[in-house]
Amino acid sequence: MATRLILCLSALMPLPALAESPIAELVCAPKAEMEQRLAIRFGSSRTATGLRDPETLLEVWTSPQGRWTLVQSHANGQSCIVATGENWEMNAAGQKS
Repeated sequence: MATRLILCLSALMPLPALAESPIAELVCAPKAEMEQRLAIRFGSSRTATGLRDPETLLEVWTSPQGRWTLVQSHANGQSCIVATGENWEMNAAGQKS
């Protein structure tokens, strides 16, 4: 009985690896590739940037339809989508003079 249990548990061990999100490969890409995807595929443009730390840049990309994407770019050239949403609005207080 114990042998059967061990065999069953061993067979199930790879399953958590299979449960990883398939979108994980799409969320991060080299910075130039990420910029191209956002601009061409989604019609977005970079509307705001800010340093998170000396090696990390946060960028907000927005589209004319109000979709927004928060991208974190690292000094090693890799960029990752952190969050996305809809109904982005720019206000006068949020614009840098």
